[in-house]
Amino acid sequence: MLKQTQQQKLLQKLSPQQIQLMKLLQVPTAVLEERIKEELEENPALEYGEEGPEEDFNKDTQEEFDTPEGEEDDFDPDGSENEYDNIDISEYVSEGDDEIADYKLRDDNYPDQDESRTIPVRVETTFHDHLLGQLGMLSLDERQTRIAEQIIGSIDDDGYLRREVSAIVDDLSFSQNVQTDEEEIRQLIKLIQQFDPPGVCCTDLKECLLLQLRRKNPEDPGVVTATQILDTYFDEFTKKHYEKIQRSLNLTDDDLKEAIGQIIRLNPKPGGNYSVLNKAESYVIPDFFILNNNGKLELSLNSKNAPDLRISEGYREMLKEYDRGDKKDKRQKEAVLFIKQKIDAAKWFIDAIKQRQHTLLSTMEAIMNYQQEFFLTGDETTMKPMILKDIADITQLDISTVSRVANSKYVQTEFGTFRLKFFFSESLSTDSGEEVSTREVKKILSDMIGGENKRKPLSDENLTKMLQDKGYNIARRTVAKYREQLNIPVARLRKEL
Repeated sequence: MLKQTQQQKLLQKLSPQQIQLMKLLQVPTAVLEERIKEELEENPALEYGEEGPEEDFNKDTQEEFDTPEGEEDDFDPDGSENEYDNIDISEYVSEGDDEIADYKLRDDNYPDQDESRTIPVRVETTFHDHLLGQLGMLSLDERQTRIAEQIIGSIDDDGYLRREVSAIVDDLSFSQNVQTDEEEIRQLIKLIQQFDPPGVCCTDLKECLLLQLRRKNPEDPGVVTATQILDTYFDEFTKKHYEKIQRSLNLTDDDLKEAIGQIIRLNPKPGGNYSVLNKAESYVIPDFFILNNNGKLELSLNSKNAPDLRISEGYREMLKEYDRGDKKDKRQKEAVLFIKQKIDAAKWFIDAIKQRQHTLLSTMEAIMNYQQEFFLTGDETTMKPMILKDIADITQLDISTVSRVANSKYVQTEFGTFRLKFFFSESLSTDSGEEVSTREVKKILSDMIGGENKRKPLSDENLTKMLQDKGYNIARRTVAKYREQLNIPVARLRKEL
């Protein structure tokens, strides 16, 4: 049975302005300028403050507003005459109200960008372009060149050719209509393996390292021994079973040390120096600057976060012309509605930028005050346990808002540049009941491993006991977790001769 019912619901929805603010908030400084350029292209009512209205703007646009004599009677409005009668533009044209035409977003918190803070843009050659440039030095015909280009295109960013030779043959056949066989592919691979950097176009680490060793002096005893170790005892070497290698090859301690020294100087990722990151990630532009002025911390926002935006004076003049005119047909009213929409959109965007700046500053100020000791000394052991909720409570912002700021923003200090997420950490209890930051424990753990005897590296059990002796209540599995987070291998793989 069908029936109609009425019910009340309480729903929480984000307005378009709130959605725009959330998107702007998570945009890093490196991308903000592009986002503003997009908005300027989409909305002609928005412009930079330094670029005043063009001289002929009012003249050109006014011609669109004026209805030529003799054509007014020919205009046949469709729809209701009252559809555009309630247009209120008083807030846009009130005399003496210049705020609409000039939204100044900078103040003392946004210092001018000096030369020391100018971030250079890297101009570099990609890894594959580097290889293709060397390809031109080989004496190959057009067909062989296409095959070689396919091989180079199959090399990954680390410099390895991990695609099967048979798959490359199929790729050439189906995508370029080039018929070849595996033998020809392997011959071209050997030619490409002679390119720089040494070790490129290999299929695995063992082949890569051996190829680099063959570029060295073949009469050097250390190179000869290193080649023998990699060729015959590669698995033992990766597991650092040095005693077995030493017994099998009848090597002295000095001979083994020299051979291992040759190996560890090789590059396991020959393409690593040429890998190109996303443009926004290839360099870090700090969003904040913190200076220590005689013990007083001073916070400033990167001036790139405070663009000088304003509403176009030309658009405001167009509304004034409409307000002063006596004849207001539907066509003019439609144009005025369009202008109002563009001005409102520009105001919303400027307000979102201003709100973004306020949110960034209030969040960073709360973090700076909370971790004041670290910003004064640079000592990680002085950092307090801090979670997103702590900053959210101080700033009265939502936790998700603080998270957006922390995940994508950087602060430059005299001790280096840090992502804001760096300052957040869980707590750990000591014997005295005091709560300390897990980052402090990681720093102590890192220092312990850094100062250990590399011939007898400390096991996780030993590290746990040493931390417990210092008063930290910590389990062995927690020590192992922190060690892995610090990208430190187990004791056996840290062993050195």
